[in-house]
Amino acid sequence: MKIENLKKAGTAALAGLGTLAMTAGVAFAQEAAKAPPVPDKGDTAWMLVSTILVLLMIVPGLALFYGGLVRSKNMLSILTQTLVVSCIVMVVWALWGYSMAFTDGGGLNSYVGGFSKALLKGVDTATVVETFSRGVVIPEIVFVAFQMTFAAITTALVIGGFAERMKFSAICFFSILWPTLVYFPMAHMVWWWPGPEFASTNPADATVAGAGMIWAFGALDFAGGTVVHINAGIAALVGAILCGKRLGYGTEHMAPHSLTLTMVGASLLWVGWFGFNAGSNLESNGYAGLAMLNTFLCTAAAGFAWPLAEWVLKGKPSLLGAASGVVAGLVAITPAAGFAGPMGAIVLGLIVSPICLFFVSTVKNALKYDDSLDVFGVHCIGGIIGAIATGILVNPALGGAGIVDYTAGGAAVYPGTAVQVMAQLKGVLTTLCWSGIGSLIVFGLIKMTIGLRVKEEVEREGLDIGEHGERAYNA
Repeated sequence: MKIENLKKAGTAALAGLGTLAMTAGVAFAQEAAKAPPVPDKGDTAWMLVSTILVLLMIVPGLALFYGGLVRSKNMLSILTQTLVVSCIVMVVWALWGYSMAFTDGGGLNSYVGGFSKALLKGVDTATVVETFSRGVVIPEIVFVAFQMTFAAITTALVIGGFAERMKFSAICFFSILWPTLVYFPMAHMVWWWPGPEFASTNPADATVAGAGMIWAFGALDFAGGTVVHINAGIAALVGAILCGKRLGYGTEHMAPHSLTLTMVGASLLWVGWFGFNAGSNLESNGYAGLAMLNTFLCTAAAGFAWPLAEWVLKGKPSLLGAASGVVAGLVAITPAAGFAGPMGAIVLGLIVSPICLFFVSTVKNALKYDDSLDVFGVHCIGGIIGAIATGILVNPALGGAGIVDYTAGGAAVYPGTAVQVMAQLKGVLTTLCWSGIGSLIVFGLIKMTIGLRVKEEVEREGLDIGEHGERAYNA
């Protein structure tokens, strides 16, 4: 009898322990569900590296690429401009740029953010931002730094359009006004949205209503085809036209003074661009790997297609053509990096180079504008080609990754070629209009106040001595 009682007591005790364990497990799961997500160290490390890689794109990458393309008497000036422009924009970004780009703008939210995080108010080592996956976050302070490098390189890209003739003081003012009136709103319109958590738990209309205008169009831009390249390219064209042609343009020889440095700069751009494209995924996962592979393949295809086109048309392939093709390929794949399939990336690279070559030679000569370093012909045109092609190459039937539908549990969908290409076109046209008009206002204000152009004697002597009192080469 005692043994039987002991068995019953043991059974009851085990059942009680089981119930207690289940209750504790449920309570723990509920508590875990309420706990805020914590940044993964791998994602954070990848974003830190990506941020440094984008800085490598600017200095020394872009600086040397541009420096080799100008005449030797202006080499130091373009290096100085690239470096100082980047420094100014980084400070402006921390003061008010980040807040304008990545906060809710209230009644103006479709166009620009507010000033709730001006001076980086509320941003510290404990705050986080969502990535593109529900429940995945990275430190906000890392995101601030990463996006800061984008603002810096976009502004630095523009100066290539009017290289060798704009005053340094004008460029400094441009570095404050243009990002504020043009770049920060553009970044908000393209990249600001309520995030995957909100999109997963709210109607699609609510997500669209809380997003920037171009995002709400449904336009895709993985790493900045509109925000960076079309934006910078059209601004460079406006600046080049308002500043006027270089003295002797069309009559004097203005060949690049060092294609060796241009090659080094292009190579550094390519290396840094992996942070630019793969880093824009904000996570270290398969999509980052796809962006990296596409950045290899599209760039390689374009880097061969440009000199091949020269070979056919002019009889000789050039190093300048190969370097230009590499940049054109990098530009074109930027909006499509995490959306296109590898084969689509190769096709895009083969297409973009001949089109850009046509614009920097035939169109430029026909219209007679002096875009010194072909920012419009490569970045704006390449960006347009890439942005439109993204709407096609994202199609899973063509090997694309599809578009994530958070309301359907993260499934990849595709609305159809006509619908997606139309959304891309709306994004491109909005960017051209916003940047074109905004840049016209900025350059117009500078021209009416302190003036845009150096004196004739300074331009003839070279901006190195005339503007900075130094030479790039002493020999």
